[in-house]
Amino acid sequence: VQLQASGGGLVQAGGSLRLSCAASGRTRSSDDMAWFRQAPGKEREFVAAINWSRVSTYYADSVKGRFTISRDNAKNTVYLQMNSLKPEDTAVYYCAVRAPFSLAPYSDYASYHYWGQGTQVTVSS
Repeated sequence: VQLQASGGGLVQAGGSLRLSCAASGRTRSSDDMAWFRQAPGKEREFVAAINWSRVSTYYADSVKGRFTISRDNAKNTVYLQMNSLKPEDTAVYYCAVRAPFSLAPYSDYASYHYWGQGTQVTVSS
């Protein structure tokens, strides 16, 4: 499985960005898909996840109400709409995929088997 993330960039605080991550190869529409981020000098942290049916979504407390995760199973693509961006949202954002029905929490990055290359998001104050 290959994941190609795009949509990052430089934006002012309060602005918006939309990240996309297209999956190819041995993908399944039943896979869970998620976004993580890593700021300089910090550990990778969970941002949001969505299950295959798009019924269940999960968010880190720090992004609830500002970010929205969605997916298009026909295109094997997951999106992250980021609104009201803050300087503390600055990080490299990674998309990730794991098999469905995992017993691990959606926020457990070790449970994801495939990762994209990351896209830089920089929010200026």
